[in-house]
Amino acid sequence: MTPDIKGFLLAATVKIVVVFSVWMIAIMLATWLERRGSAFMQDRLGPNRVGPAGLLQPVADGLKNFLKEETWPKWVDQPLFLLAPLMSFIPSLITFAVIPFAAPLPGFDFTLPLLGRFTYQGPIPMVVADLPIGLLFILAISSLAVYGIVLAGWSSASKYSMLGGIRSSAQMISYEIALGLSVITVFILSGNVTLSEVVAAQQRTVWFVLALTVAFVLFLVSAFAETNRLPFDLPEAEAELVTGYHTEYSAMKFSMFYVAEYAAILTMSALIATLFFGGWDIPFTRWDEGPPSVARCAATLLAFGTKTGFFLLFYIWVRWTLPRFRFDQLMELGWKVMLPVALGYITVIGLVVWGAERVGVALAPVLIGLNLVATAGLLWGLDRGRLLAGARARRAA
Repeated sequence: MTPDIKGFLLAATVKIVVVFSVWMIAIMLATWLERRGSAFMQDRLGPNRVGPAGLLQPVADGLKNFLKEETWPKWVDQPLFLLAPLMSFIPSLITFAVIPFAAPLPGFDFTLPLLGRFTYQGPIPMVVADLPIGLLFILAISSLAVYGIVLAGWSSASKYSMLGGIRSSAQMISYEIALGLSVITVFILSGNVTLSEVVAAQQRTVWFVLALTVAFVLFLVSAFAETNRLPFDLPEAEAELVTGYHTEYSAMKFSMFYVAEYAAILTMSALIATLFFGGWDIPFTRWDEGPPSVARCAATLLAFGTKTGFFLLFYIWVRWTLPRFRFDQLMELGWKVMLPVALGYITVIGLVVWGAERVGVALAPVLIGLNLVATAGLLWGLDRGRLLAGARARRAA
């Protein structure tokens, strides 16, 4: 085996082990953050007994779920009943493999006793798998998560679980369309579907949250629906479905669905940061675009973690602030509002980009001005005189 192949295998192995170990710890801590955050919003304490500030509470909960007795309802389809939690968890985990999380590290060349020489020519990309179709890979793999929820509902032989599975199939498929359409404008501006190139395009121009604000709003709303989070948690609406598709699950199989949910939240938060907020790009400086170094890698990793953590907190804030939609409202929003808006927005952005190239004007200022007007119009149209205009009318009265 040549030193180059050994170096490549070493770099890939280290990235896989480190990234997914840190990712699983982050998922565990996200459950603690959710409980502490909700307690803060409701003026209570939350987990505070197991470990400092309750930090070991997720470990205690995991140990409890491993030791709990498994229950098997009489009429379940056992193979599918076992497969469903894995089909929910695995897609939400492996989609993070194509998200770049820091600036590249410099290559290496060293020799170890007995193992020989290891070399890696050029910079080491800080992404587990830098696929040339990274964003398409995420859309394809994340869509498989719906099968886990649907199979969980169908295989449980329970009416409550079945209703949760049916709701999930309708909800997730509907919002996958809006999610996919919202990122087409990102393709138009970046000219590439590789996530590292999307980050590079934002470094050269502006963050896409400024140039594609409407796409960001559509993607954000669709991300909430895709991860089954409030106000779109209709597949597991406790007041209506007795927890829905996982009603018949217990012990670690039950816990796997929640682990999958938090894994999907973290992945979506990282994807929002990458697509619309420059990924690992540090704002207001070009220092991070210099030659690969450990300092640049660490600084950009901190920037990426800060952006991802912000959207994780935003998920928690929304869950404990907004009430749940009715199911007809959920479907109406997806098909009657988000789908037409996404299609119209693709057309407008395509025409603006084409016109700017023909005329020879700077594209970024035009898109920023257009998106200010479009976002204001979209929010005003969605409001329909209920919140903004309604509050103003009540104040005047």
